[in-house]
Formats: sequence, structure tokens, C-alpha cells
Amino acid sequence: LSLSPRHPPPFLYVIILRIGSSCTREKGISTLHRPTPRFGRGFSIPHRRQECRKSSPCKSPQHDTSSSLFDSFVAASGLPGSCLVHTQTRIDEASCGFPRDGFYWKARFETTHMLGTSIASSPLLAEAWRQSAAADSSGGPGIVAQQADDVVYVAFSGLPALQALTAGGTSSRFFSAVPINIAGGGASGGELFSPLAAGNGEPALVHAASLHCFLAAYNTPLFQKVLAECQDRALVFTGRSAGGSVAALAALCVLCLSRSSTSLSPASLLCVTFGSPSLGNEAFARAVLREGWGGRFCHVVSRGDVVPRLLFCPADSVAPELVARLLLTQSGLPGSGNHDALPPTTSKASEELRSFVSMHACRALSSAQQAYPASAHQSSSLYRPFGSHLFCSAQGGAVCVDNSNAVMKLMYLTLSVDSDVEDESLSYGDLMDRACRRSLLRGSCLHEKLTPLSSHDAGIWLALEASGIKQHDMVAREAEGCLRAASTIERIPTVNCANMARKLATVTPFRAQIEWYKSSCDEYMGYYDSFKQREVSKREFQVNMNRMKLARFWDGVLDMLERNQLPHDFLKRHKWVNASQFYKLLVEPLDIAEYYRKKKHKTVGHYMTHGRERRFWVFDQWWSEKERRIGGREGAGAKRSKYAGLTQDSCFWARVEEARDMAERARGERDPHALRRLLDCMNAFDCYARTLIEKKEVSIDVLAERSSYKLWEEEWKRLRCELNL
Repeated sequence: LSLSPRHPPPFLYVIILRIGSSCTREKGISTLHRPTPRFGRGFSIPHRRQECRKSSPCKSPQHDTSSSLFDSFVAASGLPGSCLVHTQTRIDEASCGFPRDGFYWKARFETTHMLGTSIASSPLLAEAWRQSAAADSSGGPGIVAQQADDVVYVAFSGLPALQALTAGGTSSRFFSAVPINIAGGGASGGELFSPLAAGNGEPALVHAASLHCFLAAYNTPLFQKVLAECQDRALVFTGRSAGGSVAALAALCVLCLSRSSTSLSPASLLCVTFGSPSLGNEAFARAVLREGWGGRFCHVVSRGDVVPRLLFCPADSVAPELVARLLLTQSGLPGSGNHDALPPTTSKASEELRSFVSMHACRALSSAQQAYPASAHQSSSLYRPFGSHLFCSAQGGAVCVDNSNAVMKLMYLTLSVDSDVEDESLSYGDLMDRACRRSLLRGSCLHEKLTPLSSHDAGIWLALEASGIKQHDMVAREAEGCLRAASTIERIPTVNCANMARKLATVTPFRAQIEWYKSSCDEYMGYYDSFKQREVSKREFQVNMNRMKLARFWDGVLDMLERNQLPHDFLKRHKWVNASQFYKLLVEPLDIAEYYRKKKHKTVGHYMTHGRERRFWVFDQWWSEKERRIGGREGAGAKRSKYAGLTQDSCFWARVEEARDMAERARGERDPHALRRLLDCMNAFDCYARTLIEKKEVSIDVLAERSSYKLWEEEWKRLRCELNL
């Protein structure tokens, strides 16, 4: 283990102690050395039967943000995470009443407490806190970079944002949000954050003051040096209070730039914030999840800290002096300069502020859970959490939650609980120390009551205890329901995706039958014209039924995607993008044939402008986005040795039909200007079609003897001879 002698990790002793206590031998084979299947959120259990391999498909690392968060910590610290998860799993199984000679395979596991304890007790988190405190006390440009144990820590101070707030004289500047592609500070946000700003729907908005501070830090020589030297290095961006938001933007900047530059790719990247305000709106949070970066961010939140919940309040609802005092108090520095004039906060004012922020956090949660939040609460906040949140309490407990609605609800519930004086006086550094000690002692007042409970119920109660919510608190039942719902909701997109993958396998024979039909029609007329001119026959009837079944399946996929019932990175999974592209190239010619067979172009208009289904436009966007990510079209530089299996332009036959219609109109056109436009359009299509044929990007059925393209080619030659062209 590559460990620092100055900062020995507390959970190293936990690993050693638990290996000694849980290393039992069954049938002569050590359970610690058995291969273990992975279940869900980084949780693994030793398998005792072959049937356990038939469980539901596991989450991919790009979508499972909790698992990715654990992997990010392991990658940044260089620690072997498998032994930690395995040994901790064994202890939790024993404490939850699992028998030694078998396991309950249909049991559900609640891992927010286990993951939170593992992360809160890591030395990386403690070192990140020290670096963020050093950045606040530096008093320089607001950025500090230092290497510790082969990890480069880049810490940001929140004092520049505090100075801008006190100079502005209004709190609206602190609550305002701007598009992430805004230009400023000599750098364009659209260039730095292009993957996040590339959405087609609601624009991604971020905290205006944080973006302004980041753009100022981006142009400093120190940050440019970090970018130049981050190749194959472990990077940890950190900051507390407003500095945490700046650190999150810096981490996103490096992630976005690494997509387009091979020379800027750190070995691992993690962002740790302490008590930072929310950063962006729901579109911004979805964009981060879509890129698979949710597990790169760990936001540490204490039970009584108001600052992480502050942006849930409407703009101008909190006095700027009070906002500045909160940020200054959280930074842990004495007032200086203009900050000396800030009024002190009394205990009564603090309690009123907690109640006020708690009320608006509840309102923001209600708005986020409704289908049309704007109509529900016009004054509700637009800010939404993203990444994983680590809720810490004065008792040394920690709970890790990544579901956005669950995070908002826990922020509201933990703030609603009556706080102790100890909670408000402890800094995040003290909370980290207590979490380390608790992980060593493994103390819990609930352990005697956990034995009769199921593993999931025991995990729920351990998570409540770790978050500082007691069983007799009024919000305990509501918090329990929140954790239960979060553990269920987070699995729904992955389960839906697995179900859709099974349905895709069931509709694959329909696609295969259409392929067989195409191959049987290629020689004489091609499958487009055969389907267009079909008569009543069993073969064509079956092909038409398969076409409609495939259309229903893909419309269902798009419907689930629009309702956020599929993983956020669904569009980045090549399996689905490639399957949709193959479906479009194979089946859309049949849709075009059906459209012109019913002569809809005579009454409605041509297919390209009036008849094309929305799913094909969406599939075009998916494929274009994939080509943009991989830096160009797949195989664009290679020359084909034979004709493609499917014409690479799925709308080629619609263009042929438009060209044939223009040739027919040109024979009776008397207006020379209109005739010239028709001839120019037909000539452009002729050049386009010849280019495709020369590159062999058309199927052999295009060149069939009686295909529509060959018929148009003959008409075009006769028309040119008649007009002496």
C-alpha cells in the first residue's frame, strides 16, 4: 500500500481488525479469497450458490454514481477498495443477523451508511479539508495547489465571492444564475464547458458569482500550470463554502477539456466540497449525469449548516449582510477590512434563519417533485443538487446519498431537527475526525436492536442514526421513507434499461425477417420498390407487421427516455445508438415506400418535410452526437471494396421520389425561372447520388434493374436530351 507515514489512514486498522475477526474457513476454503459478484452500489457478498449469478444486471460505472464515487476515492488515494468493501460487508452481514452457513439471496441492501462511513474516514477527505482551509487563509488569488502523497490538491477560496457580495450591496447577485456558456474573463464558458452546454432543451444554468470567480481563477498562471502538468496525475479539487462551488466548476472544466484533448487527461479526478452552496439548475445536474461524471463529486454537508441550503431561498429574501456573515463564519476566518462592519448574528436570529431556510428547502423539494414546478411555486428556487452528498453529524456518523430529490429532502429534514450547540460549533474538520474515530470503534447504540431486522431495515436505521436523526424525532419516519424511496428510485432506470434490452432481443427476429426479405428482392427490383408495389401476399403482410412492431418498440424507448425512466447516460451507450442506426437504415425505406404507395405526397406533401416520423430525426441526432464524440464518422477514411449492406442515407429513396416528381413537373413547366430551379435541384441530386455510388455507400438494390433510381436516371437522361442540356 502506497500510504503516507504522516497521515496513516484510519480505516487501514479497520481492514486489519476485520480481516482477523471475519476470516472464517468453510469447507477448507477461505471466504476472504473467494471471487465475489458485485451488487449495485459497490456492495459485494461472497457467493455460496451458483444461482446468485442469475441476479439482475448490475449498474454500469458510468451511471451508478455511488459506485463511481467510491472508485474515484480509491483511484485518487491509491488504496485497494476491494478488500475494504469485502471486509466491511462481512461485518455488516453479521450485525444484520445473517447466518454463518448461508445467505439470504433475495434480501435488499441499504449501503448509504456503509459508503458514507468508508468515505468520511478516508485520509483523502481529511487532507482535502486541510488544503481548503489553507486556501482560505492564504489571502492570495484564491487558489492553492500542493502535492501530498502523489496526489495534487487544488484548493479554492471562497473569499473572492464574499468580497464581490459585500461590494455589490444586494443579495440578488449571490442568488442569480447564468448560462454556463456565457463568455467572460478572457475565456468562453461555451468552449470550456461545451459537453455540458450542448443540450437541445432547457439551458444549463450555474451560479453566476461562482462562474465569475472561476473564470478569474482560470486565467491565473497557477491554474494554467495545473492544466499543463495534470497529465497522468491524480487531481483533487476542493474548497469550502463558496470556494467549493468554484472547485466544482474547475473539476468540470478539466473533465470537459479532457474530452477534446489527449494531452489533458489526469489519471484520476475527484472534487470534494465542504458546505458549498448549490451550483446549477436541473438541466445542469442532468448534463453532469449524462456525461457520467456524477461520481466525481462529493459534497460534504453538516446537519446544522445553512449555507448548502441557502440557494433554495428566493432571490433577495435574505439580507446581503447576513449572507456575507454566513460565508465569513463558515470560512472560519476573523473579519478584516469591510468584513468588520458586518453585524453579528444572535442565537435568535440564527434560529429564525434556520426555520426560514428550512421552509424554502421544503418548498423547493415540493416544486422539484411536481411535473410542472413553475406553475406550482413561481417563487421557488431553480437550484438543484448534483453529485453525491455526504451528510455528517456530530456523533461521527456519515450517510452518502446521490439521488437529487433524496438529497433535497434530507437537507430539509436534517435542518428541521433541533440542533445542539455542539452541532453548530463543530467545523467540518472536527466532523471528519469524529467519523474516523467512530469507524475505528464501530460504536452504535442500535446494534442490539438490529439482529431481528432485515438487512435493508438495519441499513436504514444505521443511516438515520449516522445522519443525526434520532428515533424519537418528529421527522424520523419521514426520513426513513426518504431513504427507502431513494434506494428504490435509483434502481428504476437501470432495471428499465435491462428490461428494454430484453425486449430488444425479442424484436431482433422481426428485424432479421426484414433483412431476409431485402436479400430476396435485391436482384430485380430491390426491396424498396417490391414493398411499394406489393400485392396481397403473406410475405409482404408479415414484413409490414414486423415494421409496425419495431416502430412501437422504438417509440416506447423514446417515451421512457423523455419521462426520465432510463439512465442519464443512455444516449452514450453504443449498443443503443448502433441499434437505432441499424433500425433506421433498414426500416425507414419501408416507411418511405408505404408513404408513397398511399400517395400521401399528393395530399400532404413529400416525405422529408411532412411525413418523416420523429423517431428518425431523434436517431439522426444520436448518431451525429456519437460521431462528434469519437471525432468523426466511423470508417470515414477507409475506402469500401464492395457496396454497403444498407444505403447509408436512410432518406435516399425519399430524395429519389422527389426527383422523379420534379422531372414530371419539368416537362409541363412554362416558367423559365421555375424550370431552371427544378433542373438545378435535379442536377444537385444527380451529383449527390453519383457520389454515394462511387463511394459504394449504397446498397446493391439501388442499382437493381427496375429500381426507382434506375427509372429516374433514364428519365433524367431523356429530359436532358429534350431540353438540349
